[in-house]
Order: sequence, then structure tokens, then C-alpha cells
Amino acid sequence: MSHIFASLSLLTWAATFVVVVLALIRWVRPDSAPAYLLDDLGGMALWLGWIVAAVTMGGSLYYSQVANFLPCELCWAQRICLYPFSIVLLVAALRRDRRVWTYVVPVAMIGSAIALYHVQLQAYPKQQSFCAATVPCTTRYVWEFGFVSLPFMSLAASCFIIAMVLVARVTDPGTDPDPPAHQDSPAEQDLPSEQVGVA
Repeated sequence: MSHIFASLSLLTWAATFVVVVLALIRWVRPDSAPAYLLDDLGGMALWLGWIVAAVTMGGSLYYSQVANFLPCELCWAQRICLYPFSIVLLVAALRRDRRVWTYVVPVAMIGSAIALYHVQLQAYPKQQSFCAATVPCTTRYVWEFGFVSLPFMSLAASCFIIAMVLVARVTDPGTDPDPPAHQDSPAEQDLPSEQVGVA
């Protein structure tokens, strides 16, 4: 199972990288084919984010409930940040709420920061940490491909979720990035110019 989860995390990183590249191309050339591809992706972005959140939560529960790995304090902090997304993103996807990024991104950023610290802690385990000695944060329960650890998977999920909710936001067809400074109402448009604004 660890090999499968590690492979999924690498695929998640690859997908996140592709999305970032598409977003940059869309920003430079909004009429290009990659830009249209990103726009199409925006319609399913919340669902993709939810799938990753749900699989991440399922994998986390597998390691603690089936494999009996004891989570350290940093693991708990990452779970606190990630677990709610399996519900929040499902509700947002069902309601097509593309404004969900406003309360997903801050929490996901906190989870990413914790996961990043935990990744380097397990990569260089000789450094000191504040975790309890009974469950040290430097313990590598998973170390696939010579670098993929549990916090590495958590970081991949958090970054992908951030990317998806932002894609959903920037590709929202209801968002006008450059609204006109003033637009006459239909009634005003039908009146002669000298009568506009006259009571």
C-alpha cells in the first residue's frame, strides 16, 4: 500500500506542476489552447480537489487504524488541516461554490508549512525536534523511492488542493476581472443623452 500511496503522491505533484504551467500560460496568452484547457479543468477542479482530500484522509486512517502507525504531533497537526477538506470540498463541489478558496487556502497553507517542516525533518533525522520521545517526528514509517515519506504525501495533497481551488476561482465564468467603471442601466440607455440623470 505504501508503494501505491507514494506513486499517487508523485502523480499529484506532477498534476500540480502541470496546472501551474497552464496557469502561467493562461496569464501570458489567455487565448491559447492551454488557457482553454485550464478553463475546462476549472469546471471539475473542486471535484478533483475533493478526491485527493478523500484519498488522503483514507490513506491516513489506513496507516493509523490498519498498519497501526502512531502519529506524531506534527502528523496530528497535518491531519487537522487536511481532514475537513474531505467534507468542505464535497459541499463546495455539489454547490458549485468557487469562492471556497477563501477559507480553504489559508488552512491548506498552514498544513503545507507544517508538512514541509516535517519533510525536511525526516530527510535529515539527526536534528532535534519538539515531538515526544515515545513518538518521534523523525520516525520514517514510510520511505518509498528513497525520499517519499508520509509528510511528503501530505504536502503533495495540500499543494494540489490549493491549486485546484485557485483554478476554480480564476476560471469562474461569473467573475469579470475587468468590470466597467460605470454602465448605464437599460432604462438610461433608451433615453436621449440630455435626459439621462434628470429626475
